[in-house]
Amino acid sequence: MRITVFGAHGLTGRLLTEQALAAGHEVAAVTRRPDSFPLHHDRLEVVGADVLDSAAVDAAVAGREAVLSTLGVPASREPISTYSRGVINVIAAMRRHRVRRLAVVSSSGVDPRPYTDGGILFNRVLLPYVTRVLGKTLYDDMRRMEALVRDSELDWTIVRPSGLFHLPSITDYTVVEGHADGRFTARVDVAASLLALLDDDRHVRRTVSVITTVGNPTLFQWIRREALAKP
Repeated sequence: MRITVFGAHGLTGRLLTEQALAAGHEVAAVTRRPDSFPLHHDRLEVVGADVLDSAAVDAAVAGREAVLSTLGVPASREPISTYSRGVINVIAAMRRHRVRRLAVVSSSGVDPRPYTDGGILFNRVLLPYVTRVLGKTLYDDMRRMEALVRDSELDWTIVRPSGLFHLPSITDYTVVEGHADGRFTARVDVAASLLALLDDDRHVRRTVSVITTVGNPTLFQWIRREALAKP
């Protein structure tokens, strides 16, 4: 299949691109830094483009059969609009070129709920702080993105992982519609779940959660390795 990956330079985007190539797909990897993209393959086209540039997005979508988005921006106290403005351009380009299959990565943080294994520190302190203070503008924009995707006529799926972390290989991850009671998701599993959607129409026009059930870090390991890691 000929697919376009937005956010291809991010950690999840690179894993997705790598997995898609290994599965035999033709990939257009969209990045603002094409010269430093680390992957090379005969079936890979590295496209230098900004998702906020409608003409560049249109060119990246032309001739493709599916679009997968792993866009990510850092949390900020300032207003964020990359997700919503970007998906407006993506949806418009898909309409023009009659591309129907779209999957976008969002986050469980757009609909935060206590976790059964979260404990008081996570559920009552960390989760509210991250979703309502530290990442408020980020999650607000993810909600706008999700609303735009749902309002489209495309064959969309919204994918919500939980706290992202690194594992070296794909696990027997879990995908459920709606909220999943799991605090962590390996990036490699997010990538695999996105790729699996291309051959599975069970989750078309649905929001799904992806969680990793093995090899998860403790809360303090996750904070040290991920939340406090330098970009």
